Amino acid sequence: MTQQTISRDLGFTTYLPGQPGYDEHRAQPFNPALDARPALVARALTAHDVRMAVLEARERDLPLAVQSTGHGTHVPANGGLLLKTTDMSGVRVDPHRRVAKAGPGARWADVLAAAAPYGLAPLSGSSPTVGVTGYTLGGGLGWLARRYGFAADSVLAAQVVTADGRIVTADAEHHPELFWALRGGGGNFGVVTSLEFELHPVGQVCAGLLTFAVTDAAEQLAAYRDWAAGLPPELSTAAVLTPDRTLVIKAMGETGGTRELAAPLIRRLGPVLDGELRDIPYASAAMGGTPARTLELYDSLPDAVLEAAAAVGDAAVEVRHWGGALAERGPDDAPVSHRDTEFTVIVAKPVALPYATGRSFLNFLADPARAHRAFTPGNFERLRAVKRIWDPANLFRLNLNIQP
Repeated sequence: MTQQTISRDLGFTTYLPGQPGYDEHRAQPFNPALDARPALVARALTAHDVRMAVLEARERDLPLAVQSTGHGTHVPANGGLLLKTTDMSGVRVDPHRRVAKAGPGARWADVLAAAAPYGLAPLSGSSPTVGVTGYTLGGGLGWLARRYGFAADSVLAAQVVTADGRIVTADAEHHPELFWALRGGGGNFGVVTSLEFELHPVGQVCAGLLTFAVTDAAEQLAAYRDWAAGLPPELSTAAVLTPDRTLVIKAMGETGGTRELAAPLIRRLGPVLDGELRDIPYASAAMGGTPARTLELYDSLPDAVLEAAAAVGDAAVEVRHWGGALAERGPDDAPVSHRDTEFTVIVAKPVALPYATGRSFLNFLADPARAHRAFTPGNFERLRAVKRIWDPANLFRLNLNIQP
């Protein structure tokens, strides 16, 4: 059994450098290259534990990093306090209100399993292993997004431990500016210890991955672009050029009509080499994603961009269609920005794409220096104003940071 130490009378489990368990709990499972060396690792079980960890970091003048699953960790917690909320993974579903409440350690698999028996679904991401809270605070672009919007748009309330150690509830009636900032501004404003969000009446979907031979990659990507631009919001799609030079079309929609909508593209791309569109439970639909080493957001997608993407060759390229409900809300609803994006191009290695806008999306961003690029200038200044109120000393800075 792992030995554990208690830091003074804090009441939660801690690990110091050189002690058993320290290396295990400091590890970044999804980004091992970071090799973080925090001054202290703390494991929280309750909001009170989180509060005590925040106060400990303040007293020791340590920067505070928060990790549940490790997805989205891009800044090492060297010399800081690494707060693990992995064990706070409880999920409760109220089927009558169509609402879920999740702890910060919950993964989408936990919410999917709890909601599915009621024919409900969250606005989850491409992988069930992704953490609910970090994904949602970063905006949350999932496979139901064209129908229902960003995951951040579905948030109803959050319990937050603030930089001064208070435990507050932020919602439309209480601390509305903090509530606004949490829904897309990342982990800059406090430690979220529970998140309450809407569920949607989705039980079955028609989904699948269709593989085609590559004949003319740029022309085939253009065919996908033209076809996707006319789709109703009930259907979400992406096109992926794989390193072994196949073209994969990802599609998920409501069960009625999805195959008919896909038929013109299938005819244009040629025979399907593998895969099919099947009626399956939403909770079973694993669509996967492409590592965003390069990410560009486009309001329109010129042929020159597709030609450059097709020429990459040795790394996966994903063209994804936005639009629908993603574009329907205004900047006052949440700080998730660039809602007029029509397509994103993701490449699994660094490349230069033409007509680059410089804009980004927080969930897909790895460079903290570009955090401001995930927001419109107006939203970014408003987020900084919220930061000055709730974290003026920038305790929460080991992240995609918004400085006060």
